[in-house]
Amino acid sequence: MKAIVAFEDGSYYIGRAFGSYTDARGEIVFNTSMSGYQEILTDPSYKGQVVLMTYPLIGNYGINEDDLESRRPWIEGFIVKELSKHYSNYRATGDLSSFLNTYGIPGVEGVDTRAITKRIREKGSMRVYITTKDISPEKAVEVAREIPDIKGRDLVKQVTTQEPYLFREGMWNGKTYEKPTRWKYRVVVYDFGVKKNILRIMNSLGIETFVVPASTPWQDVLNMKPHGVFLSNGPGDPEPLKYAIENVRNLIGKLPIFGICLGHQILSLALGGKSYKMKFGHRGANHPVKNLETGHVEITAQNHSFAIEIKSMEGLAEITHINLNDGTLEGIRDKERKFFTVQYHPEDSPGPHDSIYLFQEFYNLIESTF
Repeated sequence: MKAIVAFEDGSYYIGRAFGSYTDARGEIVFNTSMSGYQEILTDPSYKGQVVLMTYPLIGNYGINEDDLESRRPWIEGFIVKELSKHYSNYRATGDLSSFLNTYGIPGVEGVDTRAITKRIREKGSMRVYITTKDISPEKAVEVAREIPDIKGRDLVKQVTTQEPYLFREGMWNGKTYEKPTRWKYRVVVYDFGVKKNILRIMNSLGIETFVVPASTPWQDVLNMKPHGVFLSNGPGDPEPLKYAIENVRNLIGKLPIFGICLGHQILSLALGGKSYKMKFGHRGANHPVKNLETGHVEITAQNHSFAIEIKSMEGLAEITHINLNDGTLEGIRDKERKFFTVQYHPEDSPGPHDSIYLFQEFYNLIESTF
């Protein structure tokens, strides 16, 4: 079936539909990872976005139920150069197209993904409309221009858990995910769109993870008497999340805090920093980040449209990490108030493991406090 991919700038592409034959509206972004499409699909940070993969062949190892990063896929639509019609993997339980169809998510293949990526890099992320309806491309462009901008929207409320829960899963041992039975410390995890592998890594270190909704009052967190607080990744613009910023502001200095991606942005805003929307963001598994303390360069996995102005953080926290591609802020900390954050994803798997040490640093911070 024919599918139209129409952009707000007036351009459009004609491809072949797969997944669910439904419409999609969102912000077009591209990801440069060569593998890990299942983890990308189920990362809540992509809520509100249509994802284009720059690697040309996607779907060749299928889908399995073990490696979902959350309870479902969150992307609005999926665009690839070529969809693999057959998959080969001993752990696979199904194919990519059927997986998307189950959750009502449309896909498009057979378009020039290099041309679209170049357009995004030149003009920035744009609103996009995908449809299989029998309408003109010009009409589809009109629909794209009516889609609400992602800036200023609270997308966290759509992905966060509705009820608190304990997560009882550890790392993959080659056959299954381990089931830890002993924990030395307990951490409250603010779920802004948390990924399971974050929780698995902390559990494997002996940190019990208690996940709470994004709007949980800070007083309730303190009443739980945790040893630390974790601020998770999540979708969209941090600025509208006034409730989260206020809660974090009141927790700073009271408990050890570790934040990733959106969690980094929320804590930075709580300190008085300023955020801004990037031209086309960072997405992929090969972004070089320099640790200013050690001088080491980490190859990192990233997924974000917004960033924190470095100048706005002067005097508010120590700058610890910088992106070597564009000089953007990638990490902060304060030893006295016992918090640190990074913009990138140290938990990402599959992908680089250069920065997984940060979870051990969180453990050490908790241990030095209690």
